[in-house]
Amino acid sequence: MITAEVEYLGGLRTKCTHINSNTSIITDAPIDNNGLGQAFSPTDLVATAYASCMLTIIGIYCKEHGVFFEHAKASVEKIMEANPRRIGKIVIHIDFKGNNWTDLEAEKVIRAGKACPVAKTLGDNVAVEFSIVYK
Repeated sequence: MITAEVEYLGGLRTKCTHINSNTSIITDAPIDNNGLGQAFSPTDLVATAYASCMLTIIGIYCKEHGVFFEHAKASVEKIMEANPRRIGKIVIHIDFKGNNWTDLEAEKVIRAGKACPVAKTLGDNVAVEFSIVYK
């Protein structure tokens, strides 16, 4: 089954359409790589998907284990490298304050999130640094 269709719009932009929902996002090449930087770049999406995937897996874990989970906000920094051009490092800051987790709950929840499918896909190919608060 097809997940998405990607159409090149010209000017280093694409339109990515999710087949099941018919929602679309536009990507733009970043300013440091000949683009206008007016939308997510493909590598921005990869880095952002990491945090999104973590929070989704944490939501599933908490639902399955009866752990309260209503509050989370993540910021993502993508650091590029050259030769070859690639994502060298992803820095993710996550604030879980407001869930009132015990230390043990936080440890289990965070471990589940760090084992998300995007993390497993990237493996050791990209360095990932975390800053996480829950109290």
